[in-house]
Amino acid sequence: MNAHNPAALAVARPEITGQVTRGAGRLLAALGLAPLLEVRLPNGRRADVMALGPKGEITIVEVKSGIEDYRADQKWTEYLPYCDSFYFAVSPEFPRAVLPDGPGLIIADSFGGAILIESLVVPLPTARRKALTLAFARGAAFRAPF
Repeated sequence: MNAHNPAALAVARPEITGQVTRGAGRLLAALGLAPLLEVRLPNGRRADVMALGPKGEITIVEVKSGIEDYRADQKWTEYLPYCDSFYFAVSPEFPRAVLPDGPGLIIADSFGGAILIESLVVPLPTARRKALTLAFARGAAFRAPF
């Protein structure tokens, strides 16, 4: 791939996004969380990965395919009211210095991932957790084949 060819980069971004998403999901599952991709939140945003932990904790992961993707999309703070913990997931090549302090950081590829920075945990209010957990369960159930 030619790094100076915008068309080549555009083709690579969906592939990178898929690889990072897959690896982050595998990592979350290995940690005992149940991940679900492309989850619509009550504020209309779509979480790339949302995971439900064994004690009902909710984690959201925002996948970034590259620096351009990160700079063009600064809505990540709108996910915070809907999770106990929030992470960015990026490829090993991503320039991590541009990411803000505060969120957790997952480095991932197609095969798995690793948490480099743990997320701060801010517990959700009980009523919001219940509503999100119910929506998560229903969303997962509707994805099942009939």
